Amino acid sequence: MLVKLKRALSLKDVRLRNKMLLVYIVSVFVPVVLTNVIFYDITTTNVKKQKMRDVSLTLEQLRNELSAQFNFLAGVAYELYADSVLNSYLDEYYEKSADYVENYNTYIANRLEKYSPLYQAVQSITIFTNNQSIIFGGRIFPITEEIQTTNWFHTLSGMSSSEILVDKSAPIDSGNAEQLSFIQKMDSVATGEPNKILRIEVHPKLLGQIFSDVTLEGKLYLLEGDRIIYSNNPDVDLAKSNSYKAVSMRGDSVVLEENLNQNYLKNWRIVGEFEDRIVLSEVSKSKEFVLYMAAPNLVVPTLIIIWFTRSLNSRLIRILKQMKRVKNQSFETIEDQESKDEIGQLTGEFNRMTLQVKSLIDDVYVADIQKKELELERRKAQFNALQSQINPHFLFNALETIRMRSLIKNETETAKIIHNMAKIFRTSLTWGKDKVTVSEEMEFIVCFLEIQKYRFEDRMKYNLNIDPAARRCTVPKMMFLPFVENASIHGIEPLKTGGQIDVKIAREEDELLFEIRDNGIGMDAEKVKRFYGYLESEAEIGERIGVQNVIYRLKLMYGDRFRLVIESAPGRGTYISLRIPID
Repeated sequence: MLVKLKRALSLKDVRLRNKMLLVYIVSVFVPVVLTNVIFYDITTTNVKKQKMRDVSLTLEQLRNELSAQFNFLAGVAYELYADSVLNSYLDEYYEKSADYVENYNTYIANRLEKYSPLYQAVQSITIFTNNQSIIFGGRIFPITEEIQTTNWFHTLSGMSSSEILVDKSAPIDSGNAEQLSFIQKMDSVATGEPNKILRIEVHPKLLGQIFSDVTLEGKLYLLEGDRIIYSNNPDVDLAKSNSYKAVSMRGDSVVLEENLNQNYLKNWRIVGEFEDRIVLSEVSKSKEFVLYMAAPNLVVPTLIIIWFTRSLNSRLIRILKQMKRVKNQSFETIEDQESKDEIGQLTGEFNRMTLQVKSLIDDVYVADIQKKELELERRKAQFNALQSQINPHFLFNALETIRMRSLIKNETETAKIIHNMAKIFRTSLTWGKDKVTVSEEMEFIVCFLEIQKYRFEDRMKYNLNIDPAARRCTVPKMMFLPFVENASIHGIEPLKTGGQIDVKIAREEDELLFEIRDNGIGMDAEKVKRFYGYLESEAEIGERIGVQNVIYRLKLMYGDRFRLVIESAPGRGTYISLRIPID
């Protein structure tokens, strides 16, 4: 009984169409109905909270925008306060008026006027000073008795030089209209005592622009304590001082506040007043929205489930039928339009598998093995051909005869050279192994260099520096000799005065380093590029043992595990380094 129950719960015997119907009822129909009922009950509270959050975020955005503009104005004030050149020019006692005019035109005016046309927040910047040697005018004014009687002057007197006063009052030169200003004392460069006053007047349209960007239906106030600095309330006369308590709304309303946290904006805040109907109007809309969405939430998923089930069921049944045909050795592919979903990929893979099985049955697998064997044999033949380039056996016997006759005639130098040549040919005729030790390879190189030195006499010198740790390392036979041959024949031989070849072989951890340097005629960039081209070329083995065939051998044996560096220029000799892994 328990086994039958487990099998029924696993749904293994339920058809795919019935499974999809069960998924629809359990996962779509029941949850949608329950969700809409519950959502209808809680939507009023949620929408109201969301509306309040939107209002709060809007006020926060307004606060951030105001803070950014005020911080910019404060930054301008601090920048001018800390301008030592500006302060020194304003503190200087001018015996000649022309000196002050020159300083004003070249520096002072530029510093005070550069912000007004560029930044919307700044209307004008003025400085009041008690330096009587200055010609007042433009942006510089004296500290008069009238200024000293203003409220902002008395307030500023009790503040330190590093503090900024933000004040809304009527400037001396602008009638009775109150205007927002940033005011700061400036210290004397010489004494450090305050003797100047910086006043930055905020553009009258700045606050209006910031408040107009707010899309909330309500009344907004920028307050300093209870005093209204700015408001979008048309009943407030912004040209005069107003008390917030005198104009605030009465009755049911939603009031939110945001404080401006700058240290120079103490008791400044933003207050928003909104009527209840603005918030509750969204709630009534949400109720209607729940009712309108209940029906589509049931109808649309039903249609989608039916369409989706048909697509899956019909295509899977077709694949199942075709698999049964393959079992009966009917290798026919499924005719279907290409699709990118999992079933389409399954269909494509099934078709490819069917064709591959059919091809394997038609001996494609056997033919492929034969092809690979032929490729291996071709590679092996090419490798052996590298060492079969030099195979004149009769020449070795002739050289031995000449060497013996030279010894009989006491021509020891000639006999030595012939012995070196015979040694090279004897080595080339030994096919038992394709690798030699570094010591054996160096014997070939010494034989070759002695023959070249015999030819050129004192015109050629060579120096061999072999690391003892590298002597027992094995390398492909005749791997270094072609580089020495190139250096001698193509580098040193064309020189009338001769030259020198330096060869160095060292072991560096798991790599063997071969370096050869000559002071011959060198190579141009085109020839160097041709050598590097051998690294990428897939050309067959050439007719002689040369650098190209050496590189080809290295590619066969090491793949991309060796490194070749060539440095050469006409008239400056050639340097070649070769690194190969140590077996």
